[in-house]
Amino acid sequence: MAELPTDYQTKYRQLMDDDADEFFAAFDQPVVKAFRINPLKANQQLYDTPTNGQVPWGKWGYFGVAKGHSVDHTTGLIYSQEPSAQLVGELAQPQPGERVLDLAAAPGGKSTHLASFMNQQGLLVSNEIFRKRAQILSENIERFGVQNALVTNHSPQELSKKFPQYFDRIVLDAPCSGEGMFRKDPDAMQYWHKDYPAENATRQREILVETMKMLKPGGTLVYSTCTFAPEEDEQIIAWLLAEYPDLHLVDVPKHDGMSDGRPAWADGNPELAKTVRLFPQSVAGEGHFMAKLQYQPTDVVPAKEPKLAKTNLTAEQRQYWEKFQQQLLPNYQPGVLLAFGDQLYAVPTGTPDLKGLQVLRAGLHLGTFKKKRFEPSLALALALHSDQFIQRYTLNDEEWRQYVHGDTFMLPSSVENLTNGWYLLELNGNGVGFGKLVNRQMKNFYPKGLRFIVHENQTNLADDIY
Repeated sequence: MAELPTDYQTKYRQLMDDDADEFFAAFDQPVVKAFRINPLKANQQLYDTPTNGQVPWGKWGYFGVAKGHSVDHTTGLIYSQEPSAQLVGELAQPQPGERVLDLAAAPGGKSTHLASFMNQQGLLVSNEIFRKRAQILSENIERFGVQNALVTNHSPQELSKKFPQYFDRIVLDAPCSGEGMFRKDPDAMQYWHKDYPAENATRQREILVETMKMLKPGGTLVYSTCTFAPEEDEQIIAWLLAEYPDLHLVDVPKHDGMSDGRPAWADGNPELAKTVRLFPQSVAGEGHFMAKLQYQPTDVVPAKEPKLAKTNLTAEQRQYWEKFQQQLLPNYQPGVLLAFGDQLYAVPTGTPDLKGLQVLRAGLHLGTFKKKRFEPSLALALALHSDQFIQRYTLNDEEWRQYVHGDTFMLPSSVENLTNGWYLLELNGNGVGFGKLVNRQMKNFYPKGLRFIVHENQTNLADDIY
């Protein structure tokens, strides 16, 4: 790997003391790959992804490589996330029905993990300030089959005006100097200089001021970084505790190899030992820091509840949707139906009015209104369980390869005559997408931008994202 910056080496030789040699040696060790299994899926048995054992602190985490052009990945059964990062969601553990904010959510590892705990109940707001990254976040939320998420594109300052004292839990995986990712992404070193952690700490404090405006009394805040810098870790938490006396650190369980936070690297407050550090020489993963805090104010004026979203469908749009629903999903009960132009979404009941919000994904994307008809989306196929669909067809491996390539295919002669119309196409018990059967030919509706060729022994990897 590239040589670590001289100022970086000097700093951590002083901080790490006797552990410095082992710490620096870890940067030359192989990166550890891992993924999570998606509990929102009907079938959670892996189809074509080998594992190397379970991540000790991850309820759904496994060591292994997630291949992007696999059945498991394209059906949203697996999500590539490095092992250390999987602890953040485990610390947050939102409950079904809660209001949860992932404030700096792209590319989606934390949000999909939070959604796993919420089990499609409650409201998850997944926010990302940068538009292109927010679009990637939205795509990953879709593939994971999350129905109860709003993907928003706002600064913390903008978002806090919309959601005062609103969230039961907030996760802030703060923008940071990224020192813990140097092994996985050596290019990140080029941004580092000796003042870089302090510059990031200034930004982190600004974000946390807005974060606290959105946290409900009694709520939980999980703060994390992928850096070793005390300026962005213990010193930020020390500042937070001093600035907000009603915030209290929660002592989190630490697995083998995890370290207590270092009070001596901040103001000496012994409470800081309740935070957790993950060093790559001690755990199978990259470098991370995390803290869990409870907000318990004694005197606070409750914020006014926001107005709720209401359906805006025209009579014609409702007619086309209901016709499709009766044919394929007669027992499906969506939340609030919202049309954005010709795109139809179902947001959870209780979702606030979206006026004034930049929303990239509003709950579940159901599909598109075409001329005198409704066409279902890939998101619908990935989110609902296959037994909810009246008409479904199980692909074999060759048909799956044809489908993800964008090809139509004829049903084999062994398949009895099926009714023409829309079909959920499934494999391994989970939805892959939609096809439309016309006289035994299955027409392909897999999105053009996602199509690919499946090669034998293909090595395309899913993005290793955290």
